[in-house]
Amino acid sequence: MDGTEDNAGQPGLADRSHRSSVSSVGARAADVLVYLADDTVVPLAVENLPSLTAHELHQTVREVLQLPDVALDAFALWLVSPLLEVQLKPKHQPYKLGRQWQDLLLRFTDAPDDDVAMDEPSLQFRRNVFFPKRRELQIHDKEVLRLLYEEAKGNVLAARYPCDVEDCEALGALVCRVQLGPYQPGQPTACALREKLDSFLPAHLCKRGHGLFAALRGRGTKAGTGEQGLLNAYSRVKEVAGSESEHEASLSPHYRAYLLKCHELPFYGSAFFHGEVDKPAQGFLHRGGQKPVSVAISLEGVHVIDSREKHVLLGLRFQELSWDHTSPEEEESALWLEFDGDSEGTPVNKLLKVYSKQAELMSSLIEYCIELSQAAEPAAPQESAACAASAPGNSPPATQRPQLRRQGSVVCSRIQYLSTIDYVEEGERIKRVKPKRSTSFFSRQHSLGQGSYTVVQPTESLEQG
Repeated sequence: MDGTEDNAGQPGLADRSHRSSVSSVGARAADVLVYLADDTVVPLAVENLPSLTAHELHQTVREVLQLPDVALDAFALWLVSPLLEVQLKPKHQPYKLGRQWQDLLLRFTDAPDDDVAMDEPSLQFRRNVFFPKRRELQIHDKEVLRLLYEEAKGNVLAARYPCDVEDCEALGALVCRVQLGPYQPGQPTACALREKLDSFLPAHLCKRGHGLFAALRGRGTKAGTGEQGLLNAYSRVKEVAGSESEHEASLSPHYRAYLLKCHELPFYGSAFFHGEVDKPAQGFLHRGGQKPVSVAISLEGVHVIDSREKHVLLGLRFQELSWDHTSPEEEESALWLEFDGDSEGTPVNKLLKVYSKQAELMSSLIEYCIELSQAAEPAAPQESAACAASAPGNSPPATQRPQLRRQGSVVCSRIQYLSTIDYVEEGERIKRVKPKRSTSFFSRQHSLGQGSYTVVQPTESLEQG
């Protein structure tokens, strides 16, 4: 679900994705390579690969890894390359979809023909977009927690999950604990951490200017303390009494603490798509242009993230938006997001146009996520929000402002950096009514009736998520 721009500057992610998973073999037997989040490979010898379903292959992976039944819901098989990411439905046949990969790239990406011809997907075992965070909190199996941790860590380090400096340090400290063991005063030193800083912090905080301190200052965020800030956070990581008898078991609380911290991020567990949005007109000549964005869609809502600046431009829960999409047959492929706002004090409806050949995929995923959220228990969102507010042994007082609501947080919307179309229903006063929107340019809203997940596969159903 990512375009080429979203992976730009992240060679590790692109290199990891750009590998073949199926050997050149006959019709009956084949060696299949399934990649895990920690970059390890699960080799499988399978029969009748062309007719093998994703569900059957998923079952084989779980048996090899000896994962519990919860892994069936927590993980899914994905076809991934630097140009496109697709979560497979259980009934999909990975081999056949792999053979159609170039058709998918031509339909859903703007990649040059040469890149399309060279691109080849790998088969990956990754988190299921439709797995609720509240269920993730109920997992106790150490290997499942480890795989979820590794994937979340990869998304943080690749800046897919934009984080404030304080959160980067807290998450990096947990990675230090997992990789280096319990904190020991005097070891490691800040200099030792600096040598492999990009193992603990996102690359854009490590390589810009002269060290982390300059990077943070250059981004206009609160100046951090560089490697020392990471070291201080590492020293505050709490150990769990009685868990040190078994090394792997002792890491489970830290995996869980990392995931809980990531649960505070509103886009955790999202599927990512590539697109572009218009910039506001600036300067004497009123030049605008476009900026690359990634669109993160999860069970909780939609977030438009600036791919270069690594911060959220717009975050909307499904109750706060209406949407639709246009296709190349109509005009140009784009996702339209509508939400309430104001213009110089006047309530208006705002329209944001996201240019993307993946607009049809995004629209279908939004509709399906809304359908799932309507079928879920009413208490689920509140339960998830309550769990996300704290980590083990570090619960804030009830009156304390949630950490990610701090002023200037990278997860807060920056609508002033977007060029939107504002309008008011003629002759009517727009009122803010939730969950139903008062007026809408589109008929597709959170309160839609029987939703369906539109199929967008050239020859067979394809689920993007």
